[in-house]
Amino acid sequence: MASKTMVATRVKRDWWTFIVPSVILVLAVGLRIANSPLLEESQLRVFDAFQRWHPRTFQQAPVRIVDIDDESLSRLGQWPWPRTLIAQLVKRLSDLGASVSVFDVVFAEPDRTSPSHVLPLWPSTPAIEALRADVDALPDHDRLLAQAITDANVVTAFTLTHQPSSREPLRKAGFSYGGDDPRGFLPIYPGAVTNLELLEAAAAGNGSFTILPDRDGIIRRIPLVFRLHDTIYPSLVAEALRVAQGASAYVVKSSGASGELGFGAHTGITHVKVGQFVIPTDPQGRLWLYDTGYVSARFLPAWRILSDDNPPDVAGHIVFVGTSAAGLKDIRATPLNAAVAGVEVHTQLVEQILLQQFLQRPDWADGAELLYVFLLGIILIVALPRLGPAWCALFGSIALVIVCGCSWYAFIALHWLIDPVFPSVVTLVIYLVASLMSFLHTEAERRQVRQAFGRYLSPVLVQRLAESSKHLALGGELRNLTLLFADIRGFTTISEQFNPQELTHFINRFLTPMTDLIMKRSGTIDKYMGDCIMAFWNAPLDDADHPRHACQAALDMRNYLIQWNQELRKEFEAAGKTFYPVHIGIGINTGDCCVGNLGSDQRFEYSVLGDAVNLASRFEGQCKTYNADVVIGDNVRLRVGDFAAIELDLVKVKGKTKPVHLFALLGDETFGATKEFRQLVVVHARLLAAYRAQRWDEARTLLDECLALDTPRTRLHVLYALYAERIDAFKAASPGPEWDGSHAATSK
Repeated sequence: MASKTMVATRVKRDWWTFIVPSVILVLAVGLRIANSPLLEESQLRVFDAFQRWHPRTFQQAPVRIVDIDDESLSRLGQWPWPRTLIAQLVKRLSDLGASVSVFDVVFAEPDRTSPSHVLPLWPSTPAIEALRADVDALPDHDRLLAQAITDANVVTAFTLTHQPSSREPLRKAGFSYGGDDPRGFLPIYPGAVTNLELLEAAAAGNGSFTILPDRDGIIRRIPLVFRLHDTIYPSLVAEALRVAQGASAYVVKSSGASGELGFGAHTGITHVKVGQFVIPTDPQGRLWLYDTGYVSARFLPAWRILSDDNPPDVAGHIVFVGTSAAGLKDIRATPLNAAVAGVEVHTQLVEQILLQQFLQRPDWADGAELLYVFLLGIILIVALPRLGPAWCALFGSIALVIVCGCSWYAFIALHWLIDPVFPSVVTLVIYLVASLMSFLHTEAERRQVRQAFGRYLSPVLVQRLAESSKHLALGGELRNLTLLFADIRGFTTISEQFNPQELTHFINRFLTPMTDLIMKRSGTIDKYMGDCIMAFWNAPLDDADHPRHACQAALDMRNYLIQWNQELRKEFEAAGKTFYPVHIGIGINTGDCCVGNLGSDQRFEYSVLGDAVNLASRFEGQCKTYNADVVIGDNVRLRVGDFAAIELDLVKVKGKTKPVHLFALLGDETFGATKEFRQLVVVHARLLAAYRAQRWDEARTLLDECLALDTPRTRLHVLYALYAERIDAFKAASPGPEWDGSHAATSK
């Protein structure tokens, strides 16, 4: 009976192991097929990141922008300009040899400055009546512009709206189709805002500059074709290319056309052919913007075109006429720029087509991503109960690295947009759910260890303890440890500027990064005492190089304060407070200590006891005496002989009768190997030898040599001033033959 119960329990567990992740896989595939807005937006953000990391490199192509910028408005008058001025601009561009002039502007209403429109506004007086016949004979401004357009090669623009309109724009070219009818994949617009009929009739081309952003307001895809009722119209970009080439028609290829892979599905439009250019599109006939960001070389101010001085070279160029003036409100957001002129978006598309630099999301991409997700999900679901979470995590990680790497390679090498996020998220969710059962069986023991040590060990140490509790020895044990004490100097002066809440915030801002730096070097935080930190190395886990790790942590802490003081200075000055730089003193010592859970039955903490602990604290106290950031003992110095350290003194610290050698830690092994530092070490050692041998004149001479070798990096001038004072005092009153060269510290 017991055996049957165990078998039933195992079958039930295996059933849930397969069913739950399988349901998640089915839901994920269904969500991908439905292409939810949230999923699409996440996908687009990934593609934006690709462009930010690897934007299109700007290359000069025969396309420019005549910019109706703020300076042109200042020089030539406010917008709208008289059509006579526009006609001059058209003629000027034609005379300069522009291949085609493309207006990113709609002239929907008659020019109000034309004589026929101005005359009715004049008062009826005899003088004006005498002029009326002459004014009536003046040419209409719109007709002058139409004549200029007729004499040049011009593309006009219209915009599509969601409101019905009384007139449809004039279509200048025909369309032919390959594969599925493209109208089935295009959104339907019921109306348009068009140019005046005489202007449209005079133009060589007429296209829509309608650009719809994605849900987040960013322009990423720009249509090359539009549907107004049941008629397909070209975009302004497509018309500019067609007219520039002298082509007469477009070819739109969709799924089902020869050479298109859609696995039998009606996936949408794939290409639009304009003259000699075949342009890949998304299923809605949109071209992906491969953004370069703003490039000033694209722009020519309109006033320069109309100026006779130093005319720009636009011969053979497709010239877009648009505006970057903020007041005219043609400002858009792109993946690389939050505010660009709309005309620059059209220009970038023409550049991409001329240079054949396209971003593409192949029509098979959705199917390939779904197939990858499905196969990877099935493999994980089947393999997890057999191989366990660790091996499946390795397999899943490799699979994710492959899909992300392939996606990135496809972008930079082929300019394909393949989504790595959805497969990654689905894989992660399936792995987490399928491994939950086995995780719960082992988590209880790990949770106990994490709770015991998670607040004073580095995350790496906690993980190692959780994986194997044999590393943990409860109670006290004798170990050789390295101890570190760190304290803020002059903290009382700094704290006077804060109330209790502000002081607490300040202390937390200091302790948090200092703790991170200690833990990064595998240290264990023992306790905090106000602004003081106590830490140790080589417990509870073995650390064969603990003195070096402690010294590296101390140097990291000192270097961090340089940057933090810069930030504090700005904050203090902004708040009107006096800024006092934060300096710390650090004492480091190595020795045998008792380490373990110490305390009482009611409360205990993982801590250390021993004479080496007291010495480390005393070393920290001597930082102020010798103006040293980091003071180490000779036991530490022996273990980090390649670090830049220099002996400070032979000191009897308070509470001790036996003198110890103190060293200032000035830098790591790189600084310790420099020629300048090695030279200072040699002269400094000779100074100490002469000083302890009571050769005062020789010591004073060597002291001057040391001062000459001192640098801002070593900062030993206070130490040498201290020795100068001692030498003068001892020279006046000898310490006697019994003196061992040590100094008795009077403070902790």
